[in-house]
Amino acid sequence: MHIGFSFMNTPFDPDPRDLARSLEERGFESLWTGEHSHIPVSRKTPYPGGDELPEAYKLMGDPYITLMAAASVTSTLKLGTGIALLMERELFSQAKTIASLDRLSGGRLMIGTGVGWNEEEFANTTQQPWHKRYGVMRETVAATRALWRDDEAGFHGDYIDFDPVWCNPKPAQLGGPPVIFGAMGPLGVKHAAQWADGWMPVDVAMGDVGEAITAFRQQVAGNGRDPQQVPITLQTLVTPDLDTLRHYRDMGVERVVIGVAVDMWDQPEKIMPLIDRFAALIPQINS
Repeated sequence: MHIGFSFMNTPFDPDPRDLARSLEERGFESLWTGEHSHIPVSRKTPYPGGDELPEAYKLMGDPYITLMAAASVTSTLKLGTGIALLMERELFSQAKTIASLDRLSGGRLMIGTGVGWNEEEFANTTQQPWHKRYGVMRETVAATRALWRDDEAGFHGDYIDFDPVWCNPKPAQLGGPPVIFGAMGPLGVKHAAQWADGWMPVDVAMGDVGEAITAFRQQVAGNGRDPQQVPITLQTLVTPDLDTLRHYRDMGVERVVIGVAVDMWDQPEKIMPLIDRFAALIPQINS
């Protein structure tokens, strides 16, 4: 099982180049960061975590530029978006940005994506219907994969429609980076089981983790897919200990992504001690 690390990517966090070097040197598999191009000041949509929206959400940098900086000073560290809001960017430009990052990083990119939780943010960036966002996401991923894969790529769906185009260069990874779907509700999990290259749930929203993983794999198999080909990346909001990490390993979790807990997002001095703490556990996890 692999261990990744996620951060909020604000100006108060460590420089991503320094962070990436530290992670690679200490045996971490991957670095992850999420995306919010903006946060509407007047929000009808409540923050899913309850209470007030943490200030860090207002300060997040661009994930692709940040991950490119991380790639430039590392050679083996994988790079992940956790999560990217694929529906909230222009399709062709985004496909080329991701392809370029994958090529320049030597094929180390993973795209964690989701439908997002902020309806007002979504409405500011796209004319697609919020209540159909899972269907829009499915087509966004399918159309992007076509742009990454096909020399003359076209797509005709209910929400996305274009005649054949040239969109080059292609990513380093054949067919493009894996697209890992971060979804927790029944509809989102259903979509992940149908078309995603992996599933990225969050520990605190899963209930019984083992039961949730078993149910997901049953859905994957029910769609005629091999569950072993749809790996699970588990995001943790509760900092796990060694026994918990080994428990996840025994469940067949592909990777666990840890990060500074929400209540410490405004305390960047906690990042390096947390990294060092888990670096000491990494050799023990798979022993």
